[in-house]
Amino acid sequence: MQPVPIPCSAEHIPNATGRDAFDAAYQAAKTANAVYVGIERRGQRWTVKADTLTALQHTVGDATHDAIRAAAIRLARSGEIRPDSGPGPVHYTLYGVASEERARELAAALHAALYGDLQPLLRSVPAP
Repeated sequence: MQPVPIPCSAEHIPNATGRDAFDAAYQAAKTANAVYVGIERRGQRWTVKADTLTALQHTVGDATHDAIRAAAIRLARSGEIRPDSGPGPVHYTLYGVASEERARELAAALHAALYGDLQPLLRSVPAP
């Protein structure tokens, strides 16, 4: 599996549905020393995952973490993701996304935020 670009655009987010696909995508991120990002189909819904442990010495600043957490809270309150989603600080999981397209958009925005660019996240999940 090819490593994803940094930050990863929506069309390059790997579909990591299934153990083999997840393992391949996660290993590719580790090999590239990059933050893992992927989407997984779970029944009729999608899950967005990101993990900073694949990128040695990658840190997420407090402002970035706070912005991601606030976006996740807005998504949960609107019903767009499940309230048991985990917005970091190391593993980021957004459960219950309605479509693959929206999951890719959120995954790309999350990945960009984890690399310091909050603009895609703010566009994808605007503040009220």
